[in-house]
Amino acid sequence: MELTPRLIEVRVPDRPEGIVLVLHGGGARRVRMMVSPTQLSVLRMIPVARRVARAGVDRLAVFRLLNSVRGWDTRHTPVRDAEWALDEIASRLGTQLPACLVGHSLGGRAALLTAARPGIRSVVALAPWVLPGDVPAGLDGQRILVVHGTRDRIASAARSAALAKVLSSRADVAYVSVEGGKHAMLRHHDAFDGLAADFAAWSLLGIERDGVIEQLARGRRLVTV
Repeated sequence: MELTPRLIEVRVPDRPEGIVLVLHGGGARRVRMMVSPTQLSVLRMIPVARRVARAGVDRLAVFRLLNSVRGWDTRHTPVRDAEWALDEIASRLGTQLPACLVGHSLGGRAALLTAARPGIRSVVALAPWVLPGDVPAGLDGQRILVVHGTRDRIASAARSAALAKVLSSRADVAYVSVEGGKHAMLRHHDAFDGLAADFAAWSLLGIERDGVIEQLARGRRLVTV
């Protein structure tokens, strides 16, 4: 059976001014397995996508992507699925709009590696699982936000911070450290979800609401690199 990606509409207004594509994470398996809509890594992104849609005040088209294969299959990576999804969205809407990618874990890695694609204005990487060489060619001033918990034992916060610093020479990068946050983003989901939603609305629509600024004012640490 051929494994193919799937695109789920969260909210699509009549005349969107931008699009947000939400990318899930999830570990690899010994054999190639299709992504299930009920796996935790997929379910984790539903409230994120809904919050982004609310922040977009019916001006953003928001979609969730279900990858073709679980984990990071080097023969067909989530980056290719993200690129397919962006082309599919442009086809459905009949136009190419400025886009923000929001990804968690390996979805965050895919978002960062897709950031240089034409039309991508911003990226939010939540607890991204990254490697030092994850620097896409062609970055030119995109806005990138990396949010990572200090108690993440699955994806290295130190590694994502180091990558953010490297990317800062090519893009407008901010790094937020969530004290006590873990990889699943459950206990501090308001910080992760809220920052993702507010950053997407701000970068695509110029909306500055009680998110990015106030979240940081409540004692969370922002490092702009």
